[in-house]
Amino acid sequence: MAKAIDRTRETRARKLDWRKRMSDNIAYALLVYTGLQIFVTVHALKSGSASLLPYLALVVLVAAIIPACRMFEARWMKISDEAAADPALRSAYRRDQAYLWVLAIGLPFALTGLFKLIAATV
Repeated sequence: MAKAIDRTRETRARKLDWRKRMSDNIAYALLVYTGLQIFVTVHALKSGSASLLPYLALVVLVAAIIPACRMFEARWMKISDEAAADPALRSAYRRDQAYLWVLAIGLPFALTGLFKLIAATV
């Protein structure tokens, strides 16, 4: 009976891997980010903006998201195998997950809006 309980705990510990979960979140966030960025940039271009600012916004946004994602992933990839399965890291994981998704969803709108504001004042 004790062996069965130990195997169940080991199976759960193997399934819980904060590193893999963060890596998966980063992959999905990049897909969402890219889709939003394309949508927002195309919308800005269709709105009659004759300047190069929407294109500059696209370059800046691509350059901004890659280091941010690397930062999140590096933080989680350097933890040990034991720590990767530690349920006590749930709050830290959820915090980083929330920051990642706020960046992925908010950054395209915020920076494109900033560039549109700059274009309107120039």
